[in-house]
Amino acid sequence: MAAGREATIAEKFREGKQIDRALVKAVREAIRMHKRLGQPIATLRDGEVVLIPPEEIPEPPADE
Repeated sequence: MAAGREATIAEKFREGKQIDRALVKAVREAIRMHKRLGQPIATLRDGEVVLIPPEEIPEPPADE
């Protein structure tokens, strides 16, 4: 991307880094929200869907 101008959507998708960072941030926020609200999260373990109770949800790493 050229300096001094905003990337187009196509450029952002081609590079992917901004999208990857946004997805990681969204997952961290969702995990924190579930834990704070006392709601379980669903995950896959050995090909099975498992609910993790809020008290067992690990704290996600700090945002970078």
